[in-house]
Amino acid sequence: MSNENQSMYEYIGKEKLEELVDTFYSYVSKHERLAIIFPGDWEETARKQKLFLTQFLGGPQYYSMERGHPRMRARHMPFPITIELAHDWLDCMAKAMDDVDLDEEIKEPLLQHLRNVAYHMVNQE
Repeated sequence: MSNENQSMYEYIGKEKLEELVDTFYSYVSKHERLAIIFPGDWEETARKQKLFLTQFLGGPQYYSMERGHPRMRARHMPFPITIELAHDWLDCMAKAMDDVDLDEEIKEPLLQHLRNVAYHMVNQE
């Protein structure tokens, strides 16, 4: 990223982040293994993800304002998440990044940031 004082959220921008999340869930909703662990209301799921990623990437704290502390691992504990599912999730995100033409400069740092989260969610062998 060219400006080190700029957050990932500021670099990507609200509109591009929303497009990324919508594109990402278009993949997840059709994914054989991933789709079944989501509640099925894709619009609401995407809305919450947009709130979370906005906050996670350095933007406004909308997620916490609406839903309290993210506690992502605790929120995901009811769902069996394997390393394979984490890889599938990351693959869908990488495809979405390509589809929305996310700047090359931000892709790898963002994917690395998300890898940390995805692997932290793993709760099954």
